[in-house]
Amino acid sequence: MSTDTYSSVSNNQQLPQISIMGAGAIGQLIYQQLSSSNIAVNFIGRAEKSQQQTVTFTNLEQQQTTCTAMFVGRTDWPLQLVNTRLLIVCVKAYQVVAALKPIIKLLNRDCHILLLHNGMGPHLEVANMLNGQGLSLGTTSQGALKKSAWHTQQTGQGVTQLGHFTGPMLSETIKISLLSSIPQSQWFEDILPMLWQKLAINVAINPMTAIHDCRNGELAAAQYRKTITAAVTELVQVAAAESIMLDLAVLLDRVYQVIELTAANYSSMHQDVQHQRKTEIEAINGFVVLMASKHGKSAKTNQQLLASITALEQGYSSNA
Repeated sequence: MSTDTYSSVSNNQQLPQISIMGAGAIGQLIYQQLSSSNIAVNFIGRAEKSQQQTVTFTNLEQQQTTCTAMFVGRTDWPLQLVNTRLLIVCVKAYQVVAALKPIIKLLNRDCHILLLHNGMGPHLEVANMLNGQGLSLGTTSQGALKKSAWHTQQTGQGVTQLGHFTGPMLSETIKISLLSSIPQSQWFEDILPMLWQKLAINVAINPMTAIHDCRNGELAAAQYRKTITAAVTELVQVAAAESIMLDLAVLLDRVYQVIELTAANYSSMHQDVQHQRKTEIEAINGFVVLMASKHGKSAKTNQQLLASITALEQGYSSNA
């Protein structure tokens, strides 16, 4: 194992500043990838005072890197956020709006916001919160696991898909830095079809693995095919009502390809349920149900999956 130590804390105000909200596995992975480029990167901290934190990263080759990350405390938000040119939001879908509310009023109008979370939905609320800022959306299939609070290990390569949603465009300089720093990343002029495609995988795999307490690979069994097909079919119909045209056969093939490729994995929703944590069901199957209702359509299977996961969550305290 080789170990490199460096500091990504920089006083060079000439560097474009990127701030990351959310120091979970993906937040720390993106931080490590960006901090190796010519960008000043920090985390938006929740503590009152700013502090430096040693963070460790293990890559796919098992090489370990340690660096010092700056967590901007609440008292320094007004001072530091005014310099942020890109705010990457890596919190859970249900945390996005609440996390942004105290932050967004401190951002410059030329700051850009990038939402990078599972599911869909928060982008619609965030778009109404903007005060001149631009908003981009993204999804990543990179795998990362927190071995401890400040040690993240990359577990899979995956692709990262990013694209503009509304407001002013992200500056070309920062866009190029993002794409050159994050491996296998792509920029799409129309990101919404990519997000709907990722959502199709999530509506099928996440709730089913949580409900049936199984690894992803077990969903290849014939007994689950009817539910998976119905859930994805409903999503395709709802997406069409939103003017997003998706190919059902191609999507179903992709779902089963992911089931095969990640056969030994437990989905994030399975893990959330096992640890009695709030899930992102509202931003996954719940989003399909919400959009179906908007267009006067039925999404019976997604509604049933939503209800099943909601019931599991409501049973946490009695099972504890």
